[in-house]
Amino acid sequence: MPPADWTQWFRHDYAGAPFVTFGRAHLWSLVILAAFGALMLRFRGTDGTTRRRVRYALAILLVVNESAWHVWQYQYGAWTLDQMLPLHLCSALVWIGAYGLVTLNPLVYEFMYFMGIAGPLQAVLTPDAAQYGLPHFRAVQTLVSHGTLIVAALYLTRVEGLRPTVSSMRRVILGTMVYMVIVTLVNVALGSNYMWTLGKPPVVSLLDVLGPWPWYLIPVVLLGILNVLLLYAPFWWADRRRARAAVTRNAPPA
Repeated sequence: MPPADWTQWFRHDYAGAPFVTFGRAHLWSLVILAAFGALMLRFRGTDGTTRRRVRYALAILLVVNESAWHVWQYQYGAWTLDQMLPLHLCSALVWIGAYGLVTLNPLVYEFMYFMGIAGPLQAVLTPDAAQYGLPHFRAVQTLVSHGTLIVAALYLTRVEGLRPTVSSMRRVILGTMVYMVIVTLVNVALGSNYMWTLGKPPVVSLLDVLGPWPWYLIPVVLLGILNVLLLYAPFWWADRRRARAAVTRNAPPA
């Protein structure tokens, strides 16, 4: 039963029903996020001013939504260095993604595209909302955060026409692995577990089927590389078709 007092949906000591993965409320949330993404992609072909306003709106949504979580945690005395630094990959992507939406920086876009789709998609499908069931603020906040990251990456690709390259893949793979090492050192220093490099998250996730710590880190890295390759595949295929078409057009008549 939902709490009788609506303020329960904002309380840290929420005592209502926990989050139910793929429950009715979760499924409706996924439908809403998909509809939101489809709406954003409809801005392809619009004028530059309109597209810029949409980008800025997405950036503001990312920043305000993430900032609200920090304020909420601080308000209840739950903001700590070992829990709230923006070092989880998705948390870091929120801030650099907002910057990328405003500036159209190509290097930032590369990380947004390759790292800002698969990771947040897993987080949307299996949210780290703990005991906070929908429509509690924390559950909504985490769905909005990760869902908007996916939409932002697709928007920059489909609407703004940015695209990754082979060099992009190398930079993102190497950069992410270096970042993972740095975050692990921070975890050792703070006793934290950012990016889950020192243990699995407290919710159901893909890591549960990848073996015990630290061995699951190996398939995590391999899956990350596979993710990059799969996300580049549509561009590789499109480039290949264009190259074949160009050869056909330029071929001398028989």
